[in-house]
Amino acid sequence: MDTPTRARQSAEPSTHRIRRVVAASMAGTVVEWYEFFLYATAASLVFGTFFFPSSGSPLDGIIAAFVTYAVGFVARPLGGIVFGQIGDRFGRKPTLQATIIIVGAATFLMGCLPGFASVGYWAPAMLVALRFIQGFAVGGEWGGAVLLVAEQSPDRRRAFWSSWPQAAVPVGNLLATLVLLITSFVLSPAAFLDWGWRIAFWLSAVIVLVGFWIRRHVEEAPIFLEAKAQVEQEKATSFGVVEVLRRYPKGVVQAMGVRFAENIVYYIVVSFSIVYLKIVHSYDTSQLLLALLIAHVVHFLVIPPLGRLADRIGRRPVYLAGAILSATWAFFAFPMFDTLNPVVIVLAVTIGLVFHAGMYAPQPAVMAELFPTRMRYSGVSLGAQVTAILAGSLAPILATQWLRDFGSWLPIAIYIVVACIVTSIAVLSLKETRGISLRDIDAADAERTRRDAAKGAA
Repeated sequence: MDTPTRARQSAEPSTHRIRRVVAASMAGTVVEWYEFFLYATAASLVFGTFFFPSSGSPLDGIIAAFVTYAVGFVARPLGGIVFGQIGDRFGRKPTLQATIIIVGAATFLMGCLPGFASVGYWAPAMLVALRFIQGFAVGGEWGGAVLLVAEQSPDRRRAFWSSWPQAAVPVGNLLATLVLLITSFVLSPAAFLDWGWRIAFWLSAVIVLVGFWIRRHVEEAPIFLEAKAQVEQEKATSFGVVEVLRRYPKGVVQAMGVRFAENIVYYIVVSFSIVYLKIVHSYDTSQLLLALLIAHVVHFLVIPPLGRLADRIGRRPVYLAGAILSATWAFFAFPMFDTLNPVVIVLAVTIGLVFHAGMYAPQPAVMAELFPTRMRYSGVSLGAQVTAILAGSLAPILATQWLRDFGSWLPIAIYIVVACIVTSIAVLSLKETRGISLRDIDAADAERTRRDAAKGAA
């Protein structure tokens, strides 16, 4: 065994340490995505009638609610830029502590807002403002959470360990769905629409305190501390969005491409499925939430094994399989919804999230391996969050509008196919990075910087 190999293996964290880091990362991610997806579910079920005036068509109110939902996605790239800069300069830990508090405060205040009947257009205006703040903080959350794990994972198991923060996302969604499900069962439909939905938003205060306390005990990755010390020693501004766009534009575009279909598929399956069943078939709200609850459990269970598979056979084949399978989903899922059979509906939603997991599980490893440590937070956050504007924010709006205009799910199915083609092309453009060392990526970046400096001097 050569010296570099022995040094690299000795530098790998113990299983106990990586589990502790994973737990801390997941705790905060569960909290923040509980709150973010709580809004998505409430927008489908409540906000269209509570915060907006009646127009005669229930789809108009839902479209308006999804537009405010999209505001959070517009804010996410801004949050990714700001918190990416902070995270690359000062560390992942303080950034993640800040984002969890901001998201929690915004979500709690949403539960206190008056409706349109009480204050008129001030109601949606305040909702939009809080939604923007919430999205701004979430924009800085995802990159930090996955990198906290990815940068401390063994090279040969990075996709597996970094898939766990991804698995925390359906847990957060599951909790949001569970709280809404319980309140919708316990309360009458009128009481639920009037005030019952607020309970889930108020509960965020308790969950935030727990997540913040757990996150206080997380440790920065040694590779980040080394990169930070190097930057300070060289007194160079070698981090941030401008630097990553200047030096790794291809990596940013690739990150956006692999994110595109994943983001669209998720929000069609999770958000628009509710709209379709509720509007087209007047399906029972509690049954809808129960179907999502079961699907989220399965989603959580399949993500880590698919991450492990990406470590064994490679990132590209797992991601590509997820994209190709997702392209087929709508063509059989909507006919399954039309049966109105509860078991068949649960199966359709669950299959959609399993296909989605093929893209979602290896995503943190794929993106982390595109950038060097000194600008990784900025690169990952920018690629992921800018895409969210073009993908996840528009997906439920476009799907609902097409359902209103055409009365058919076929345009939505075609939309998903196009998105999956874009992502498949992006995946095929990637180099296979299974088992690569992040230190090797940093070393290649340093060598490239030296060459560029030498050319500039010449």
